[in-house]
Amino acid sequence: MVHILGTLLPDSRFTKAALTFFYGIGSHTAARICARYQIHDRSRVRDLTPTQITELASFLSSPSTTPAMPTLPLAAAHFKPPARAPPLPELSRRQREGLKKEPLKDLKIETELRRQVRENIAHQRLIGSYVGRRHAMALPVRGQRTKSNAKTAAKLNRIERRG
Repeated sequence: MVHILGTLLPDSRFTKAALTFFYGIGSHTAARICARYQIHDRSRVRDLTPTQITELASFLSSPSTTPAMPTLPLAAAHFKPPARAPPLPELSRRQREGLKKEPLKDLKIETELRRQVRENIAHQRLIGSYVGRRHAMALPVRGQRTKSNAKTAAKLNRIERRG
């Protein structure tokens, strides 16, 4: 068993699936993390090298401070495109900013993400929005029915979201 940031990752699990044990990491984000550190989709946690485990632990502890991945050229240095290639369309400012942004830079997991969710709910309650009032009354927030089956939402809102 590998222990990273207080979470035990079972040896028999695929690494991509084991990363989803962290609160805030789904399968898509886990796939991005595996691709970033060149971990194969079908590798298991027991197959990880100590270097890979260290890299994962350091990235997950502070994703915003990890150095950006180097951009590698896609073609050889002596490659010349065909003479009659059509010109590329000009990218808008928004598209250029999207190309520069690294998707894993703003990743928040575990305690940091839970705190952010708690703050968002407290903000909704403070400004008196409909969502905030539903949270305060321990009722379903996203339009679910209340005539029956509101017990789960009432339980969740009472325990975790009431403040």
